[in-house]
Amino acid sequence: MSVRYTRALKRNHLCAALIAALVLPAAGAFAQDSVGQDAEQKQETQQTSTLDKVTVTGSRIKRVEIEGATPVTVITRDDIDREGFQTVSEMLDTLTQNTTINYSGDLSSAGGFTSNAQVVNLRGLGPGYTLVLINGRRMADYPQPYNGDRSSVNVGAIPSAIIERVEILSGGASAIYGSDAVAGVINVVLRENFEGNHLQLTTGTTTNGGGDSVDLQYTGGRTGDNWSVTYAFQYHNNEPIFASQRDFMDDRRDGPNKKAGPGLALAVLDAYTGREIAFPGAAGCEKFGFVAYNSPSRGEICGSYDDIAFQSIMNKRESVSGYGYGTYNLDDNKQLWASASWYNTDAVSSSGTEFWGTGGDPFMTYLGGGKSPLYYDPQFDTLVQLQRFLMPQEVGGETAVSTKFKEKAFEVAGGFRGTLADRFDWEVGGNYAKYDYKNDRPRLLGKALHDYFFGPLLGYAGVYPVYELNLDRYHTPFIPEQYRSVATRSVNRGETTSSQLNFNISGDLFELPAGAVGFAGTLEYARQTLDLESDPYASLTRTPDEKTPYNLVNSGETHGKRSRYAAGVELRVPIFDSLTAQLAGRYDKYDDVTAVDDAITYNLGLEWRPFSSLLVRGSYATSFRAPDLHMVYAEGYQFYSNAFDEYACRTGTGPGANAGPRTAAQCLASGTDPTTYQIGGIGTGNTGLKEEEGKSFTAGFVWDIVDNMSLSIDYYKIKLEDAARTESLSSVLEKEAGCRLGTDANGRPYPHDINSQFCQNVLAAVTRQTAAIPSLDGRLVSVATAPYNTADVETSGIDATYKYKLDTDRWGVFGLDLGYSLLLTDKDRQFREDELVDYRDEPSRYANQRSRARGSLSWSKGDWSTTVFGTRYGTAWSRDLSHRIQPLMMYNWVVSKKFGEGVTASFIVNNVFDKHYRDDKTHTDYPFYDYWKGADPVGRTLYARIDWRF
Repeated sequence: MSVRYTRALKRNHLCAALIAALVLPAAGAFAQDSVGQDAEQKQETQQTSTLDKVTVTGSRIKRVEIEGATPVTVITRDDIDREGFQTVSEMLDTLTQNTTINYSGDLSSAGGFTSNAQVVNLRGLGPGYTLVLINGRRMADYPQPYNGDRSSVNVGAIPSAIIERVEILSGGASAIYGSDAVAGVINVVLRENFEGNHLQLTTGTTTNGGGDSVDLQYTGGRTGDNWSVTYAFQYHNNEPIFASQRDFMDDRRDGPNKKAGPGLALAVLDAYTGREIAFPGAAGCEKFGFVAYNSPSRGEICGSYDDIAFQSIMNKRESVSGYGYGTYNLDDNKQLWASASWYNTDAVSSSGTEFWGTGGDPFMTYLGGGKSPLYYDPQFDTLVQLQRFLMPQEVGGETAVSTKFKEKAFEVAGGFRGTLADRFDWEVGGNYAKYDYKNDRPRLLGKALHDYFFGPLLGYAGVYPVYELNLDRYHTPFIPEQYRSVATRSVNRGETTSSQLNFNISGDLFELPAGAVGFAGTLEYARQTLDLESDPYASLTRTPDEKTPYNLVNSGETHGKRSRYAAGVELRVPIFDSLTAQLAGRYDKYDDVTAVDDAITYNLGLEWRPFSSLLVRGSYATSFRAPDLHMVYAEGYQFYSNAFDEYACRTGTGPGANAGPRTAAQCLASGTDPTTYQIGGIGTGNTGLKEEEGKSFTAGFVWDIVDNMSLSIDYYKIKLEDAARTESLSSVLEKEAGCRLGTDANGRPYPHDINSQFCQNVLAAVTRQTAAIPSLDGRLVSVATAPYNTADVETSGIDATYKYKLDTDRWGVFGLDLGYSLLLTDKDRQFREDELVDYRDEPSRYANQRSRARGSLSWSKGDWSTTVFGTRYGTAWSRDLSHRIQPLMMYNWVVSKKFGEGVTASFIVNNVFDKHYRDDKTHTDYPFYDYWKGADPVGRTLYARIDWRF
């Protein structure tokens, strides 16, 4: 049964006729005489009474009405095909409740945290605050931490071949599902009880080049007297796309600044003047494929306009997946069921070039320790900084510098279900899911490059090391064999598991005058594990040697586990014929290293039907998120970041000591003050984290205006307290200065004494260099940072949908399906003592899209059908924050024709007008757009699809 078009409300035909007369010019086409109305109403009432009850996301109680107290959006498999989407993640990205603010795309996948994954982020709270389920069961998390510090689910690992529909509940639902259901729930319902065979072949290509793809899906099913099986198989393969294949991003002059200079590709720079001091001449530049360029600030240099063109902007992927589901009836009311699914993908992301410079050389050190970005070279009699690109011809081609992803995921599940006393449905079941991840990326070897370009250490000039650069080697291109001799592979591995045992029961408890009281209860046991291992040679705390990779830090190790026990109950109480209440409560008890012991959540909802065609609804729910396993168990993940050394600034010690003591404002105002510099950050877990608590409220209505025409409008508000965030390095250093000096940046007494436990913890997190040289003594080496429950978030807005279907005898069937979301408030504060500020219209939240819309217009007649689908990303701030730039609109078009009983051919155009990104004249840095504002560098894509049902 198709859930999306099941009628949820019985229409009042007199009301419908009046509205039609006011709204539609051709009202007579919809009016009915009273006899016809009565007959139709009677028929409809009979049909409604015989509808099967279904379970809809957000409740475990089966019911006839699809619409309930909490808004749920349902997208069927037919909708996904009809609107032109090739994957589940493509469809989810167009949801109006979703946000693109955390979408990175394949362009940054080689070095990104979530690498090869696609995530969903309802309401902009973050992927970890949206619970993703498969048939109501939790998936295993993606092993790599999203944004470096928290868990997420890879929706790209859900093959489209196995999907029946996707249900999206946007709002708190922890009283039903437990942790993580803060912003909402996405439940992917898989195919069951399928009869027959369905073979689908899709091939595609892009009109701009690259990205050729093939996708083969097979779904089959059989049934017997007391058994049924459903099975599916999917194979997908797509070629990569490189920036060189897109004329709007293959050159540094493609942006608004058409006179932009080339990137610095081969340089020996005087550290005092910043100018080139060993220019090899135009011929020397050409040997590398560079251009000679006269830079106003650096003089004659070797530069490159197209060094960025060799990176992939869409990964090469090959994936295979399978699924099976079966049932066996023991008798009329007892059934065994089992399912299994697996997913395997190999992907490749190419950076195209390698970079080397003295700034990241682990063997270029100051006297007394600490990495130096400069060295003294006697042949130039000055301090020198080097910068050098290794181009594709030096390393062995565009794909030689490639990061390889290998991922495997599987789930097995099974159970026993039946009926009790002809009133209650019950089920005992369990599942086990696992996700394996491997990231294998190329890196240069720090010592090998250092030794190749430099001879032995000649001593020190003050605090700086003395070397003599081998100019012949430095100005001679590599050959691939040389590159391979100074390169290595850095490997990260991860594994997550999720297992669960549950008992569910639902049915009618007893009758009230207004109807039966619905009931559902659940008992659960669940366990999660996380194991993440990074390249040990890339650790900041490890003494560099010949195996140390150049300019790379690792993600540390994370090994954690958590068990959970839960019990929940839900009631659906008909108060009057037109008023129904929904109540749910749940208790979760946790067993892990944190102090979090348990959580209690509840949900209250009301459904009022003043007319059979109108549903007025509202809900209030509490929700929570248990401390993230990455945030709790992380063991020293590392990163580099610019940080402001407030203590050095305010005391005039360490870097910039000759400037004397200054205020923090004076140091920050200059923009070039030496008290702001790059340091290493070491992130650790925090076993003291507590749960993040949420509250959500929704209120709105669903109106069945006339036959096949409905409108829904809902207001939502979500508040999240004690949100866990990883503290910035500058924040830690601000606290360090306050503890050591006894005053804050404004001269007020600091609230914590230096001997307090607070200050002792802060001081222990900061590592400074001890050296006899004043300019180096006290210089920051690293800062340890950890997540804390500090932030409050509050967001509100409006969701609206409109659906209309017009069936004409002569012109066919027309359909209109629209969705719209408007952000009303976007409040945030880092610490509880801060003011809760609304950033909706603030330039500082420049990626905010205040509105999103999606819609489709469809037509079908006989063997032909077509759909135009569009999505609109609302206005966003320009890069320079001076104004808001125009919305981004993109369209898909699908046309299909049936041939005989079982064959359908379709032609699909995604991104019909080849729109890539918003026009922002102030965005002058590559790639001239922000992914999180909505973008599609792939551009127009053409697909041909054949469906054969037999």
